[in-house]
Amino acid sequence: MSPRKLRQCLLVVILTLLGVGVVAVYSASAMAAEATYGGSLRFLLHHLLAIACGAALALGCLAIPYPYLRRAARWLFLFSVLSLVLVALFGPEVSGARRWFRIGRWSLQPSELAQLSLVFYLADLLARRTGQLHDFWRGLLPPLLATGLMAGLVLIQPDLGTTIAMGAVSLLLLYVAKARWQHLAAVAAVALVVLVVLIAGAEYRRRRILAFLDPWADPLGGGYQIIQSYVALATGGLLGAGVGGSLQRLFFLPGAHTDFIFAIIGEELGLLGTTGVLLLLALFLLFGFRIAVAAQDLFSKYLVCGLVGMIGLEALINIAVVTGLLPTKGLPLPLMSYGGTSMAINLIACAFIFQGSRYGERVPVERPLDR
Repeated sequence: MSPRKLRQCLLVVILTLLGVGVVAVYSASAMAAEATYGGSLRFLLHHLLAIACGAALALGCLAIPYPYLRRAARWLFLFSVLSLVLVALFGPEVSGARRWFRIGRWSLQPSELAQLSLVFYLADLLARRTGQLHDFWRGLLPPLLATGLMAGLVLIQPDLGTTIAMGAVSLLLLYVAKARWQHLAAVAAVALVVLVVLIAGAEYRRRRILAFLDPWADPLGGGYQIIQSYVALATGGLLGAGVGGSLQRLFFLPGAHTDFIFAIIGEELGLLGTTGVLLLLALFLLFGFRIAVAAQDLFSKYLVCGLVGMIGLEALINIAVVTGLLPTKGLPLPLMSYGGTSMAINLIACAFIFQGSRYGERVPVERPLDR
């Protein structure tokens, strides 16, 4: 399949995910919006506005000359670091975390942009140092330090889920760039030890692990949300209760239109509906990674691979949480969940995937640079 055909197929998948997400968000949020704000369309309109803003930004990104994007990678990285520092110092504290800037009724989450900028920076760095990645100090250490800096700033918010996602995408890019597997295995082992220490060192994280292992031990506390998610998925059966037929959306399942929208899809559309969503996400990964393979320059290859991996990994973590395969963590389902910053960043990432594909099919293979 040609890169152009791959882009067309990927666009159809993205639009389908957005469409299913719009219907699911309205169904999951209508009653809550009516009870809280007196209008059932409140969350739907905000969701559509987020899609419109994200689409406008994505179209604007498509108009940027591609070589300028690579030159801006370092500046985008520095801007993200600065924004993470500022939100840690001056962002409003919500439930013990500082993750957002408030601008009137709107909130911006710098960690979403940080993931995007980290992929850009690593794609540029790895394209220049590909020939040195066998050397730990000259090739592997710089991208690890960049990842550690960005992930560390996200961790202090605190946001362990996004931190893990950043680290996983970075390891994916290092693997694609053909870093030595012994080095990657050592880095993964150290990261696992750090993760265990972080979980053991925070009481609320330990409670999440206990709730994950046995949610029925505290059915009205730490295990409540995942139990309600189980109920939604089990109630849906094969064909579901139909759109608008969910009972869990009636204030039983917290985060029904955000992090746990997959459970509402399962309740209303059944196993067929959730299987359809999984198939769409699998097609997104298939077409996205095939676009990366087809790219003829290293920067485009790494950029597309990193962005596809970023979206795919978030989707994998979200669905694993909703189905009880991972402890509860607040990551949205990309391109489907309600959430302004996340939706806009994901649509911008999709635009850069198309940019990388269009440029990558025209440019000869690039030789690594040492600078």
